[in-house]
Amino acid sequence: MELFKPEIGLVFWMFIVFLLLLFVLGKYGWPAIIKSLDKRAALIDKGVEYAQNAKEQLDSAKAEAEKIIAEGQRRQDDILRDAEKMRTSIIEEAKAAASVEAKKVIDAAQLSIEQSRKESELQFRNEVSAFAINIAEKMVRKDMANDKAQADLVDKLLNEVEKKN
Repeated sequence: MELFKPEIGLVFWMFIVFLLLLFVLGKYGWPAIIKSLDKRAALIDKGVEYAQNAKEQLDSAKAEAEKIIAEGQRRQDDILRDAEKMRTSIIEEAKAAASVEAKKVIDAAQLSIEQSRKESELQFRNEVSAFAINIAEKMVRKDMANDKAQADLVDKLLNEVEKKN
């Protein structure tokens, strides 16, 4: 029960020890504790500042990445648009070239057909002429077998020549 009813000497020595402990802690303990708390606070402040900088850099990097992606998409669209234009122009050029080539082939074929037709007509005329001359020669030989027929033919030809002149 002594603790519940302390004596004055015990309270005095407890007070002295308390003051001594308070003095030692005030002189050596608290500054070290305060210093380590200040270091810790500074470290936390630096960490927060570093985190804020990192967040700003991350935001900046995200914005830059979005700009680069947008630029890439724009370039891709430009390239696709240019490729489509080139494809269209190549197709048009190929159609035009094919049309010109087809016209050349058709013209050459028409020319060849026309030449073949003329050659065929000429050959036909020559054959008909030769056939007609053969027939005429045979008829004239048959008709001119006697002298009277020859004289009649000469008279008839002379009369025709006189009428024309």
